[in-house]
Amino acid sequence: QVQLVESGGGLVQTGGSLRLSCAASGSIGSFNTMGWHRQAPGRQRELVATITNFGRTNYADSVKGRFTISRDNVKNTVYLQMNSLKSKGTAVYYCNFVRLSTNAWGQGTQVTVSS
Repeated sequence: QVQLVESGGGLVQTGGSLRLSCAASGSIGSFNTMGWHRQAPGRQRELVATITNFGRTNYADSVKGRFTISRDNVKNTVYLQMNSLKSKGTAVYYCNFVRLSTNAWGQGTQVTVSS
């Protein structure tokens, strides 16, 4: 099993920045993909960004150029640097880990962007 612990959410003004972190523990293995999804009130959960253990990244079009995903494979931690935040960024952000048949989720961290 894999356990994920997120941190870094909070309240920020429009145009501000936040950095989320997610530490993974357990049966991590070598080849995996970690990422962030978000779910706004009344909306479905959507992908924000992913990164493989090799560093290959993928972003939702809505965050390209503003968000940066990175990871530290020694610490088994993934980060999401969010800049130029918009009110649409208000959501619960969930960390995700995928490896073979394992698909784990964190408990979520709230990000609120105020205008």
